[in-house]
Order: sequence, then structure tokens, then C-alpha cells
Amino acid sequence: MKIDETLLTKLEKLSALHIEESKRNQTIKEIGKIVDFVENLNQLDLNDKDASFSTIEGGTPFREDQPTNDPTVIETILSHAPKAEEGFFIVPKIIE
Repeated sequence: MKIDETLLTKLEKLSALHIEESKRNQTIKEIGKIVDFVENLNQLDLNDKDASFSTIEGGTPFREDQPTNDPTVIETILSHAPKAEEGFFIVPKIIE
């Protein structure tokens, strides 16, 4: 996949990020390297591999769910959001 200025502009809009003009060429190169690496993974022969596996023998240990009712959690999380209103994140529309 070719990463170019048009695709970078689209990714910038979808991610709600702004990439400085001086860093655009470097960002295009870095994203290109990432995409090339991921495309290399398509060459792996995984036919004899199980689709799922676990590194924990015997499964995942369970813990007791302990619900809490701390109203400051929502405020803390939303304080880091670029935009929030009435306890919800405000995100840009991505469907035009």
C-alpha cells in the first residue's frame, strides 16, 4: 500500500490529529514502514497453527467483580477528552 499525502490527510482527519507541516514527510515514511512490516506478516505459513492460543496454562484466572459507584471516575476520564458534554465524549462525524 502506498502512503502518500492524500492518504495522510485522510488519516489525519479520521484520527482528529494535526500533523505539523515539517513532520509530514517523516510521518509518511514511518507509516509506510509500519504497513510494509504488516504486509510481511501475510507471507507467513500459518496453515498448521491453531487460530487461538493462550500463554497461560490452565486458562485465565478469575477475580471477583467488585462494582463501585465513584462519580469522580467519569469526571476524571472526561477531563482528558478534547470535547465532552453531559458525561459523554463528543466525537467528529466520520460518515458524510
